[in-house]
Amino acid sequence: MKTKIIFFLFTLFFFLETNAQCAMCRAVLESEESGAAAKGINDGIVYLMAVPYVLVAGIAFAIYKKYSKKEV
Repeated sequence: MKTKIIFFLFTLFFFLETNAQCAMCRAVLESEESGAAAKGINDGIVYLMAVPYVLVAGIAFAIYKKYSKKEV
């Protein structure tokens, strides 16, 4: 249990800076001066990241409501 807490704290405070873009995406984003494509790609990443969390939260809420019904 102690090792799990230490591992959690280590991963919470330890960040690695990475450049994880494909070569084509990077070339398009670096060549454009207005930054509109970069903003669009960032918005798409946030959208792709948020959808699974919303789905899991909805399923968890439905399960909670199903099992928390009090019979009178």
